[in-house]
Amino acid sequence: MIVLGVVGGVASGKSLVSRRLEQLGARVLDADRIGHRVLREPEVERAIRGRWGDRVFDADGRVDRARLAAIVFGGLPDHREELNHLEELTHPRIKQSLRDTMTRMARTDANSVLVLDAALLLEAGWDQLCDKILFVDAPRWMRLQRAGQRGWTEADFDAREAAQASVESKRLRANIVIDNSSTLEHTYEQLESVWRCLVAGTADPC
Repeated sequence: MIVLGVVGGVASGKSLVSRRLEQLGARVLDADRIGHRVLREPEVERAIRGRWGDRVFDADGRVDRARLAAIVFGGLPDHREELNHLEELTHPRIKQSLRDTMTRMARTDANSVLVLDAALLLEAGWDQLCDKILFVDAPRWMRLQRAGQRGWTEADFDAREAAQASVESKRLRANIVIDNSSTLEHTYEQLESVWRCLVAGTADPC
């Protein structure tokens, strides 16, 4: 099984790339979804309540990710400390879940291509689980525009970007670079070429 990690700047199109690779035949492992499940673990909920209190929980008693994000990505001077605390709580659990899922997938389909879609792939050290890294490239102005379509302000965008490794460091770590600044068709053409290369098991540049 080939594990392909997908990285890029905020709103670069990582999810779009992962979805297209899934359509081509890959299996996609979404670390963000696993993170959602981790936030529902009783031990994690207790730890979050102990740190930030009821203010980050919704009416159903579940962690409200938007309220929690306002603290760990917010403008308060200690937000980095708060983010570190959250990551120390959740990242080991997410990584173990990723490992377990990959092991099960490898047993059932050793010849498959598994795409790992994780915003903090490099920062959390999850790139160690990958055979190759694909970088999704798009200029900042375009990514900012896309983030705005999600309802994010420029301050929201900058806060999320500052919490991640630099765009250039992600590009340097990658084996494959996809340009997602043009048409959807152009992006798909590149991905189809990458897919053929992965399936064929050829060497770099794929």
